Amino acid sequence: MGSLIMRSRTMLFLCSTVLALAPAAAQERMYKCVDARGKVYYTQVPPPECLGRDTQELNKSGTLIRKNPAALSPAQVQARDAERKKKIEDEERAKEERRKNLALLNTYSSEKDIEDARTRALKEAQGAIADTERFIAGAKKRGQELEAEKEFYVKKPMPFKLKQEITNNEIEIRNQTSLLDAKKKEISKINAKYDEDKRRYVELTSGK
Repeated sequence: MGSLIMRSRTMLFLCSTVLALAPAAAQERMYKCVDARGKVYYTQVPPPECLGRDTQELNKSGTLIRKNPAALSPAQVQARDAERKKKIEDEERAKEERRKNLALLNTYSSEKDIEDARTRALKEAQGAIADTERFIAGAKKRGQELEAEKEFYVKKPMPFKLKQEITNNEIEIRNQTSLLDAKKKEISKINAKYDEDKRRYVELTSGK
């Protein structure tokens, strides 16, 4: 029983000692800051004049313990976030550029390879153009036949089937004509693509 009382008294003494020393330890630290007018403050707590500004914690000998950056304003937070976003986007663009460059070098082993690929792509596109032109020519010929057949019904009602076929043929000609225009534009896109591939290939291999 006496031993238990003795241990309790010892713990109470230690806690009291720690609590008594805490304010003294806190007093050994000082804060240094500079207000908006350039005035320097050395205080045990940061003064109101330094609110929102950088502060430094010093020990009793004046040695820097910690730097406390000022809290950012909403505008500064926005600028920081924008800078971080831009950095991430720049890194992603650089990563994508490296990926494309590697793919290019894995696809072609010479400038001739690029020109051969261009030739194949153009041949395929020109073949598609020729097919579409033939289809349009056939549809127009059929349109002439339908118009000739239509002449038989100048003074009497035209059969619904004939009227529907004429309408469908006209729609098909318009659709295929639009498709033909798109296929012709594809030629310039193909040339632009392989021109760019060649430019990048020469740029990437010129240092080898």
